[in-house]
Amino acid sequence: MNHQLTLISLVFFTSAIAETFKNLDSHPQFPCKPPHFSSYPFCNVSLSIKQRAISLVSLLTLPEKIGQLSTTAASVPRLGIPPYEWWSESLHGLADNGPGVSFNGSISAATSFPQVIVSAASFNRTLWYEIGSAVAVEARAMYNGGQAGLTFWAPNINLFRDPRWGRGQETPGEDPKVVSEYGVEFVRGFQEKKKRKVLKTRFGSDNVDDDARYDDDADGKLMLSACCKHFTAYDLEKWGNFTRYDFNAVVTEQDMEDTYQPPFETCIKDGKASCLMCSYNAVNGVPACAQGDLLQKARVEWGFDGYITSDCDAVATIFEYQGYTKSPEEAVADAIKAGVDINCGTYMLRNTQSAIEQGKVSEELVDRALLNLFAVQLRLGLFDGDPRGGHYGKLGSNDICSSDHRKLALEAARQGIVLLKNDYKLLPLNKNHVSSLAIVGPMANNISNMGGTYTGKPCQRKTLFTELLEYVKKTSYASGCSDVSCVSDTGFGEAVAIAKGADFVIVVAGLDLSQETEDKDRFSLSLPGKQKDLVSSVAAVSKKPVILVLTGGGPVDVTFAKTDPRIGSIIWIGYPGETGGQALAEIIFGDFNPGGRLPITWYPESFADVPMSDMHMRADSSRGYPGRTYRFYTGPQVYSFGTGLSYTKFDYKIISAPIRLSLSELLPQQSSHKKQLLQHGEEQLQYIQLDDVMVNSCESLRFNVRVNVRNTGEIDGSHVLMLFSKMARVLSGVPEKQLIGFDRVHIRSNEMMETVFVIDPCKYLSVANDVGKRVIPLGIHALFLGDLQHSLSVEF
Repeated sequence: MNHQLTLISLVFFTSAIAETFKNLDSHPQFPCKPPHFSSYPFCNVSLSIKQRAISLVSLLTLPEKIGQLSTTAASVPRLGIPPYEWWSESLHGLADNGPGVSFNGSISAATSFPQVIVSAASFNRTLWYEIGSAVAVEARAMYNGGQAGLTFWAPNINLFRDPRWGRGQETPGEDPKVVSEYGVEFVRGFQEKKKRKVLKTRFGSDNVDDDARYDDDADGKLMLSACCKHFTAYDLEKWGNFTRYDFNAVVTEQDMEDTYQPPFETCIKDGKASCLMCSYNAVNGVPACAQGDLLQKARVEWGFDGYITSDCDAVATIFEYQGYTKSPEEAVADAIKAGVDINCGTYMLRNTQSAIEQGKVSEELVDRALLNLFAVQLRLGLFDGDPRGGHYGKLGSNDICSSDHRKLALEAARQGIVLLKNDYKLLPLNKNHVSSLAIVGPMANNISNMGGTYTGKPCQRKTLFTELLEYVKKTSYASGCSDVSCVSDTGFGEAVAIAKGADFVIVVAGLDLSQETEDKDRFSLSLPGKQKDLVSSVAAVSKKPVILVLTGGGPVDVTFAKTDPRIGSIIWIGYPGETGGQALAEIIFGDFNPGGRLPITWYPESFADVPMSDMHMRADSSRGYPGRTYRFYTGPQVYSFGTGLSYTKFDYKIISAPIRLSLSELLPQQSSHKKQLLQHGEEQLQYIQLDDVMVNSCESLRFNVRVNVRNTGEIDGSHVLMLFSKMARVLSGVPEKQLIGFDRVHIRSNEMMETVFVIDPCKYLSVANDVGKRVIPLGIHALFLGDLQHSLSVEF
């Protein structure tokens, strides 16, 4: 039996059902229509969400209940409840990967923002929030047009653990703090109830008062539902003998606590996400969607208030791929008992009845799942009557592809593009002194992959070549390679010829979705095929040093270009979205000063020898294992996390920061650690375990690091400040360093500004020990800001 075909057929079956009702009307179908269906208690807006959900579940028969367990939820005609499609996508703009979004209607496009890894490189929280908010406006407008649902499955907050991962591009990078904060900002921007007057986008600053952005809503109502995925330790598609459907992620308690879980905990606690998606893979031998302690931790410890969905057919994989259960009924029962509320696909739809009949799961647990599902729909206003009369009823096609949203997409691309090399101050070019340009590379004149995975139908389609042509009319183009795989050099001659005759040459190389995507990981970190030879051949004949532009989400080993004096500048653009060509042209010709920073480590090709299936974060010299990400990696790097150049220079000065931090108030008098200290003296106590810490005492220990930043150059520019800490090595597995604060500031030439980092020591000066408990090491914590270092003595 071909399980993969079975899974795919289920998804297509689901999609086909959805298409039958998605476009029946130019307006969305809705329950509680007067006069026949508006008198039910679940339609009564004066009742609480819980009361309404309980009432609705109590009115359903068992077959009707089971019909709600698929993402293409069945209608209940006798109660006036239409079908509903839960699966819509909005990773970096609305996308029709799932059946919930369709561009086959009056709305045929939506703003395509840069891929997440590019927006993350801006290190601008306000920008992340505004992107989430803009996508939400377009989503609600499409819902009003009957072309989208209200529940969307974004963001992807898995860490970019391995540089070969095909979906790393969808994530905010490799650092738990950055990934966590991106998730919070996107979710809040996407879910929160906006004021009726849509705010003008403010993306120049990283400090905006929350009260100015959204209504203070204590009723739990949602504009839309966002989903934090994929829970958890999911970051392998297809590598070696492993696939995402059968992979067992073996994760230590230490790595789980301080690397894999923080983004999800933060997304739930601070972002208030209303959906959580469990992943295909198993975690330490148990499928994620059948792991009750994992899913219940989210609800009980983290306070998750929403619904839990499986990834598409991840309930089926419990039996079909992983063989964890002996039957489909057991797989369904295990998932429901673990806390999964809905299955993307039809596995629950087809097997829940028999699972109940066999006594493997109770109807009461199905009711529990439905209460979670209906509660989210009620919070979205789905049972409040005609949505055209609601809070967002006026949103329509004019709110999609608006000038404000396209400006925001352009700003995101500008801020996310990273300048990696700029020898001889080759850039920016003066367009008045450039008589001709040569553009080389298959991605330079290709619009199909500008957005990366989960890209819908962009508002505009312009290539990099087209936008560069706006600056220099005498611009020629040659692909050099027929495609990104570049298996032949037959096109090199044309590329070399145009390079010889041009003032300046721009070579566009790197990756596209033929190399990295969902269900496809890379096996090499080098440029694909003969791309390296193409770059070198062109650089050998160019009159001036070449400008190398790199596409793709995953890092590539371009050591050859980094060290070649014939290649003067290197720019990483990732997947920059529909306005990426304009952003790149503005940076090359100096209309925008780059300030992006790499959110991932760029490893050498030798890292491809490290098994992708090894989930350990910490280095282990005894087995030649170099570790992963900047926090633990001990090997050579092509470019480090946080690398990024500017056309100007910035100087720092630490104005104030504590030199000593006492933790004595953290522990209650009766704690075991305090008793140990009193008995044996301070030298015996090497760290404070946070399990012993009094509630709310961490907040009292927060401290400020005040910094002055001066732009000492001649060009205005934005700059990302990154504050790292390096803690005392009093226990095993301490990071090489870790990011504890970041801020993006815009400073005019020869001007100065102050920024403040607020540091919570319990969060950012702590690390997990080898049994997964958070501890704060005592001793010297070195704080680094660029070349500056400040010593902080953490004492008891």
